[in-house]
Amino acid sequence: MKSKKQGTLKRVIKMLFEFYPVLMPLVVVCVLLNAVVSSIPAIFMQNIIALVEQSWQSGDWAAVSGEIGKFVGILVTLYAVSLAAGVAFTQMMAVVSQGTLKKLREKMFNGMQDFPIKYFDTHNHGDIMSYYTNDIDTLRQMISQSFPQLMISLIMVMTVFGLMVYYSLWMALVVVVGVVFMVTVTKKVGGNSAKYFIRQQAALGRTEGFVEEMMNGQKVIKVFCHEEESKADFDKINDGLFRDAERANRYANMLMPILGNIGNVLYVAVALTGGLLLLAGVPNVSISGLALSISIVVPFLNMTKQFAGNIGQVSNQLNAVIMGLAGAQRIFALIDEAHEADEGYVTLVNAREENGELTECEERTGMWAWKHPHSADGSVTYTKLSGEVKMFDVDFGYEPEKTVLHNITLYAEPGQKVAFVGSTGAGKTTITNLINRFYDIADGKIRYDGININKIRKSDLRRSLGIVLQDTNLFSGTVMDNIRYGKLDATDEECMEAAKLAGAHDFITRLPEGYNTGISSNGSNLSQGQRQLIAIARAAVADPPVMILDEATSSIDTRTEAIVQRGMDALMKGRTVFVIAHRLSTVRNSDVIMVLEQGHIIERGSHDKLIEEKGKYYQLYTGAFELE
Repeated sequence: MKSKKQGTLKRVIKMLFEFYPVLMPLVVVCVLLNAVVSSIPAIFMQNIIALVEQSWQSGDWAAVSGEIGKFVGILVTLYAVSLAAGVAFTQMMAVVSQGTLKKLREKMFNGMQDFPIKYFDTHNHGDIMSYYTNDIDTLRQMISQSFPQLMISLIMVMTVFGLMVYYSLWMALVVVVGVVFMVTVTKKVGGNSAKYFIRQQAALGRTEGFVEEMMNGQKVIKVFCHEEESKADFDKINDGLFRDAERANRYANMLMPILGNIGNVLYVAVALTGGLLLLAGVPNVSISGLALSISIVVPFLNMTKQFAGNIGQVSNQLNAVIMGLAGAQRIFALIDEAHEADEGYVTLVNAREENGELTECEERTGMWAWKHPHSADGSVTYTKLSGEVKMFDVDFGYEPEKTVLHNITLYAEPGQKVAFVGSTGAGKTTITNLINRFYDIADGKIRYDGININKIRKSDLRRSLGIVLQDTNLFSGTVMDNIRYGKLDATDEECMEAAKLAGAHDFITRLPEGYNTGISSNGSNLSQGQRQLIAIARAAVADPPVMILDEATSSIDTRTEAIVQRGMDALMKGRTVFVIAHRLSTVRNSDVIMVLEQGHIIERGSHDKLIEEKGKYYQLYTGAFELE
């Protein structure tokens, strides 16, 4: 754990210097100047007391008053420099800390866009949000406050100890004994504090994840009267957070009083030692070569107080640094998360056909082609995007040891409508997840227009597919913005045509501001069916050659479905369409219906053919109006 924290600290420091190669060295210089100047009043005190002793013995005050004034003037000047350095580094650290957090948030969010779907399927969304809130905030406190203060305290400790050794080795040895005791206490108490601060960060992420989950499921909780159970579950998680936070802060709050009292005892011990050495007339051992006197002992006591106080400050700031490092460790873990692998090199380009040959062009022609470079001879071939999808002996499992699809083989010709039916968990949605490469197959092949989809760049593959999911996601903005999400350069007229095609135009025009009506909270001001119609319009404006409709009409009433179905028929015309639906009205006019059971295709054929065979599909059709 210690080596991991050290590695995280080195990475934080390296990151700061990479982000701010000019400001950070200036910050270090200002911190160094501020700390050193704050440590040297003892030198002036020693000199002034020595001058007072000299004048006391000689009785000539006038001879030393000028020297004392000079020392005071120098000290005032140094304090002014220290103040200027302190103001400068605090202002620069404000820029560094906020700028670093801004860049970290960008790195986290931009990197997250390249994560595979599996990451979001296996991680609590509230815990992911905690990276951007709690972990970032603890890192901010560490960079802007704790880190500079820790540097100042450490430099002052080293500077003051150097002065102690310079003036008297005997009394410095007494301080060393006290330091050993302080370090032992800090290691014991601070170590326990650090352990629980790290646990606290993880527990905080779990708590936020649970709260986010409960907020999203509030209607379900109320429908099933699950409030008391939710409270009990939250109390359990919250109690865990309380225990970790309470222990962390208990140890942290114990440390400062303990070290403060050790510092007081050390002060008394140094005073006694100095007094006894003076009374016994023991020769002084020091680098300075000065004889032991009041002018040495009195400043030494002040240095002891300053030294013990800064040791306490170091220990106090360590807790905040450790908590910040715990947050940084989680942030770096997110940044280092493996991105979605993409070895594809076949890309989607605009094309036009001349003399029976496809050529690439810059402007949009309404025709797309796969650009396929061949490394063997350096040639490039173009294949027209037609929407032919074929799967050969495909096996797949979300976990390697649990196969959920077995030996799946299917052929979808351009313009065909292929329907998947079967009970929940049969593998219908999984097949469509493989077509757009949200997940990669374990065995077999999937070809798109004759090209192995592993060779197609994922972004281009997904750009050629339109998807309407059962769970509709709308984003903050207007209705028009949400439709345009399917094609960012679409005109208002194209968005309206897509809405008409999907059957959404009528209800949109009746909204308070029509297409400019604002949407928030995932479209909570719209009905489930209206949200689904906007999602269908969003897919329609993209105008892809292949459509995947996963329960696309499940949230629409029967009357609205009849309207939507006409739009869907127009939308599906000339396209390859994969449909997952439970309503028979949606699947019966498909060219091919595939019946899945436990990851196997057990029947395939047209509606009439499957009815004649009187197999599983026949049982579903005659047993109920729903395929469940």
